[in-house]
Amino acid sequence: MNYVSVENLTKSYGIKVLFENITCHINEGDKIAIVAKNGSGKSTLLKILMGKEIADSGTVNISKDIQVVLFDQEIDFDPNLTIDEFMMTLDSAPITALKNYHQSLHSTDNDFIEKALLDMEAHKAWDLENEMKQILSQLKITDLEAKMGTLSGGQIKRVALAKLLTETRAEHRHTLLIMDEPTNHLDVEMVEWLENYLSKAKITLLLVTHDRYFLDSVCDTIWEMEDGNLYTHNGSYATYLENKMIREDNLNATIDKANNLYRKELEWIRRQPKARTTKSKSRIDAFYDTEKVAKTDTRKQGLELDFEMKRLGSKILELHHIDKSFGSKVLLKDFSYQFQRGEKVGIVGKNGAGKSTLLNIIQGLEKADKGEIETGETIHFGYFSQKGLTYKEDERVIDFIKEVAEYYPLANGKSLSASQFLRLFLFDDQTQYSPISKLSGGEKRRLHLMYILYQNPNFLIFDEPTNDLDLPTLTVLENFLQQFQGSLIIVSHDRYFMDRIVDHILAFEGEGKIRDFTGNFSEYREAKSKEDALEKSAASKPEPVKETVQASNTSNTSKKKRLSFKEQRELETIEKEIPELEEQRAKILDQLNNESDYEKISKLSADLENISGKLEDYEMRWLELQEMLGEA
Repeated sequence: MNYVSVENLTKSYGIKVLFENITCHINEGDKIAIVAKNGSGKSTLLKILMGKEIADSGTVNISKDIQVVLFDQEIDFDPNLTIDEFMMTLDSAPITALKNYHQSLHSTDNDFIEKALLDMEAHKAWDLENEMKQILSQLKITDLEAKMGTLSGGQIKRVALAKLLTETRAEHRHTLLIMDEPTNHLDVEMVEWLENYLSKAKITLLLVTHDRYFLDSVCDTIWEMEDGNLYTHNGSYATYLENKMIREDNLNATIDKANNLYRKELEWIRRQPKARTTKSKSRIDAFYDTEKVAKTDTRKQGLELDFEMKRLGSKILELHHIDKSFGSKVLLKDFSYQFQRGEKVGIVGKNGAGKSTLLNIIQGLEKADKGEIETGETIHFGYFSQKGLTYKEDERVIDFIKEVAEYYPLANGKSLSASQFLRLFLFDDQTQYSPISKLSGGEKRRLHLMYILYQNPNFLIFDEPTNDLDLPTLTVLENFLQQFQGSLIIVSHDRYFMDRIVDHILAFEGEGKIRDFTGNFSEYREAKSKEDALEKSAASKPEPVKETVQASNTSNTSKKKRLSFKEQRELETIEKEIPELEEQRAKILDQLNNESDYEKISKLSADLENISGKLEDYEMRWLELQEMLGEA
């Protein structure tokens, strides 16, 4: 079934053409990611599909049988609503049934109660309620009575995400789900859960994301927006990169041919009289077409640069026995670390674990409760925070950068001008002379990042640098950081980015414990998963039971004789069944954490309740039999 057909769509802002005559289609079951640099028109295209913006020309046909649902970066909500009330503002028959059912719990009207129960059955609202609870739980939303106005930005985003996923389940109509950077402000566990949920869910999805692992797991098609065009790539992110390279190689070959022809035609043009009355009009038109191709700028990601970093002394940064708490919550406990020259450290952990607090303590922006920090005299910090850019409203991009310096030094004695450095970070000449206020949100973030790097620090501290950055900018940033010779600390939930850059992990594992792990992020996650599995396996084995039984068998066999033959066989059976049931329960819990189909969730929940009941009965009976042995 065709959901959306876009034909010859064009959109401009002033003289800036975002896209021109693009054509694309979305069919049922498609999972599409949009890749483009900020300012290329990704968000504008999404808004046109939602009917929130109007194209200059072209057509958008959306099937009347589908509903389009948008998860935007800007979330509208009433701050006075509780989370539960916000979730219930969804406009669908199952949600209405659920609301009426909750009201009926406090009603004495038998007709109303009966109708509420019938509606719950008719609209499968029981399943929806289970699904909603599962989603809220996975996104760490527990206090449903909290007011929306009291939540942090990250919490608001998670609640809005839970509402959106519930909405796609609540609607029995065909739904196109549009998501703009859904992984921002989610920690790694939540990103992995959402990734698993969307990859398994039978939905049609149009997605903008900078998270390449997320993109590869969820999407099977990539739309690339570049230079006003839209290119379709079927396959993975690696396939997209390969196709893009082939296209650019072909373009460069075409430009080389056009340059050769352009020189010959230019010579012919110059030889003709000024009036040019005898010239072939078609040949003159062809000359200007050739000139346009010959002058195509294919500079995308700049040059290979050999940076001249400010000198680092022998002492870099040392932390000795640092403690930090907020009330009863311990963030850092007796933490010590000595940073080395050229070390690239990744800091990971759940939201609120204390990662940003550590960055602030390192820079003297916040005081530790206890401990000492020694910073080398030559250290020049460059801190990229989540607070955003401060600028004058009418200030131009190029002037903002030139306030730092006219040139950026290179190791070979040469330098890079402010304009060249801007071009390296994908700011074309037109954008460089535009007011900062006219930039998109992503372009402002890119400028902020570039502003930090242009100051030539020798110790970089990045707090979630990848949020709202586009994939082309991330590629440039990764190339820059791989060449960077100074020390680097990165706090990020972007697994691909961390794997490319860091060689060392400091993991906040709770209650002030920070684990020092040598390796990249994926290696740390793999090691942690194995440890968790071993702990889970050890916890599921009823070792104390076995030890007690063995003691009864070896040192006090006379006690066993107090049990009848039937009771003895019953005890042996229970001791065999308990670990098997615990293993089954662990498998079901694992399946529940990874399941997105609400029908399967309902069945698994019933199975879990059944097994848990059996386990409880067995454990109670085992205790009774042990007490009988103890009375001998």
